[in-house]
Amino acid sequence: MTNDALPPLAFPADDAAWAVFAADRPAQRLAHVAAIDARLTSDPSLTTLERLELWNDADIALSEALSEAYVLSEAHPDSHIREVAEGQVQAVESVSSARMLDRALWSVFADADATGLDDDAARLLTHVQRDFRRGGVDLDESDRERVRELTDRDTELSLEFSRNVRDGRREVTVPVAGIAGLPQDFIDAHPVDADGLVTLTTEYTDLMPVREYAASRETRIAVLSAYNDMAWPENDPVLAELLAVRAERAGLLGFSDWADYETQTRMIGAGAEIPAFLSKLDAASAVAAEREYARLLERLRRDAPDADAVSIADFWYLLGAIKREEYDVDAQLVRSYFPFDRVKPGVLEVTGRLLGLEYRPVDVPTWHEDVSSYDVLRDGERIGRIHLDLHPRPGKFTHAACFPLAPGVAGRVLPEAVLLCNFSRGLLEHDEVVTFFHEFGHLVHDILGGAQRWARFSGVATEWDFVEAPSQLLEEWAWDADVLRSFTANEAGEPIPAELVAKMRVADAFGRALEVRRQLGHANVSYHLHVDRPGDLQAATEQLYATSSPVQPLPGLHSYAGFGHLTGYGACYYTYQWSLVIARDLLSGFGAGLMDEQTAQRYRREILEPGGSRDARDLVEAFLGRPYSFDAYQEWLGA
Repeated sequence: MTNDALPPLAFPADDAAWAVFAADRPAQRLAHVAAIDARLTSDPSLTTLERLELWNDADIALSEALSEAYVLSEAHPDSHIREVAEGQVQAVESVSSARMLDRALWSVFADADATGLDDDAARLLTHVQRDFRRGGVDLDESDRERVRELTDRDTELSLEFSRNVRDGRREVTVPVAGIAGLPQDFIDAHPVDADGLVTLTTEYTDLMPVREYAASRETRIAVLSAYNDMAWPENDPVLAELLAVRAERAGLLGFSDWADYETQTRMIGAGAEIPAFLSKLDAASAVAAEREYARLLERLRRDAPDADAVSIADFWYLLGAIKREEYDVDAQLVRSYFPFDRVKPGVLEVTGRLLGLEYRPVDVPTWHEDVSSYDVLRDGERIGRIHLDLHPRPGKFTHAACFPLAPGVAGRVLPEAVLLCNFSRGLLEHDEVVTFFHEFGHLVHDILGGAQRWARFSGVATEWDFVEAPSQLLEEWAWDADVLRSFTANEAGEPIPAELVAKMRVADAFGRALEVRRQLGHANVSYHLHVDRPGDLQAATEQLYATSSPVQPLPGLHSYAGFGHLTGYGACYYTYQWSLVIARDLLSGFGAGLMDEQTAQRYRREILEPGGSRDARDLVEAFLGRPYSFDAYQEWLGA
């Protein structure tokens, strides 16, 4: 059966059916997994290939159950449905971890004969055997039980942490003078109350314009302070326990710390390599960052003569001021060319043209009226379905990310994925356009990589420190004058001028080293909280940010409580810069132009379509014709 003939996931059309969908579908899939495991452990006549095929059936069921539950837990507007979905996430994760501790299941694969298996099947067998060992199957009974308890608790705490972030929206009020400098459409959307005050929130639609345009330093500090204290104090004990749980689990499994456990399956290879890589970033960016910082401080002192340091509440505002005053790039002018209702179809058109895809709108029930769904076609054949949920609302995931929904398995399951973002319905900042391209990169990777035989290798299933590289590469299309001309327009219907885009590219180089330092701060927090497990999370986090960048954190706040990546990325936030090193090198393969058809086809074939069926190093080498290097990143950083 071709993917074109596969039925996509059908969502309920009413509230009562959603409650059944959220509870019953995962339960049905878990029952199916239990039946598969019973057959695996009771039928010694099965060949190795038959065992792997049954394991694949279970992988499909678990992936469907988990992905659907995660999306509903982060996006469904009904808090009861979100709560039910969270419970199903815990149930599926618990079954998944318990299977890795099951000695009877392990015996099915421990000494399985790989003779006669093709490369993909042999690769799957190796991964399954590795997963069992990482799960703790070789431990004695009491330690296996303790690992199971810790794994379940990790899931429970991670869900609680994310829920607190999702529900952590805060408001601040400022005098009307405090919104001076903000775009007129923003001012119009934030009326003054009877007391002469304006209410601002920590949602991205307020946060990003305020930090970029608010002339009032007090306003910027107030909003950034509220944002940095989201989910605090609720997440303080949650994170402290989560770090302890992960440390104990890593120790029981024979690893020195959680970073060592996580990196065993990643490109970087070992936890000790994380600080080594971060040290390399430190050395590469230090001199340029100090030069940039001096210019920021000088500009800040024009507004605040007594200022002794640039804080994170000043960072984006000062970058924008310098780019406007010294590079002739006015961010408010730039945003006038990016109305959301042109950006969304523009991203679809550009990526479709680049990758040989068509996005056909489909009118189907989803979890919210904001969601728009599309069948993804190539050469007229449906190869997947995507769902775009792009605007903020109460109780929804607060950042921007791609979530898998259905694991693509050739001839069996149509790949589906979801974008959860928080874009304005009006004009977008150019940074938001870049984010849109970035997240769409994950989306197309998930669909194009979703024609695998084995669910384990479907979609975005590469090593986790490579997974950002294709998305970071696609950001470049948001900086290309020809690409932007194809979909941008201001109120007069004029596309963004090429000379303005050229100025934007030049101006973008300023502040690049400081942005690397900011990312270095996130990576240091991610790593050291997990490895050092400080008793005072606030003091340790503030110190790590303060020593990572000359741009200083706001004192006394608790940004770690809202640092959502601490759950999924754990100790490995270094991933973003590691992937960026590769992305900058991948870009060199597009020497014939970003829209060159032959290069795009080769990129699709060598990087995206294999999913996780090959090691990331091999994917990159197949596209570039050589191993990747640090050189392109170093050149970009020093531009």
